[in-house]
Amino acid sequence: MRYIRTDEAPAAVGAYSQAVEQNGFLFISGQIPIDKTTAEPLNVEIKTQVQTCLNNLYNIAKNAGYSKEEIIKITIYTTKMDKFPEINSAYAEFFGEHKPARAVVGVAALPKGVTVEIEAVCIKSS
Repeated sequence: MRYIRTDEAPAAVGAYSQAVEQNGFLFISGQIPIDKTTAEPLNVEIKTQVQTCLNNLYNIAKNAGYSKEEIIKITIYTTKMDKFPEINSAYAEFFGEHKPARAVVGVAALPKGVTVEIEAVCIKSS
């Protein structure tokens, strides 16, 4: 098992790793929209929050040697299901033609009071 850590994404705020790699799979912990230098939540529109989370996920994946196309599963947690169109739009823009499996789950609350958290699973294609 290999633990992944990069300064290109916010540090873990608890007793967990940014990501863990095992047998060609990379499991990326949930990313919330926080400023990676201050560790404070970003108070911006939800589309920008989603973009921030996805960019952080990708930076972790890239640091571990995975491409965007090797991201195979995304789970999005949100306290604002009424913002699904904006969430979906940011997601579609980020991935383009690549279409990982995805779930969007409405939740009551998230760490630091944010409105979105996104986790991912990657697989090494070669």
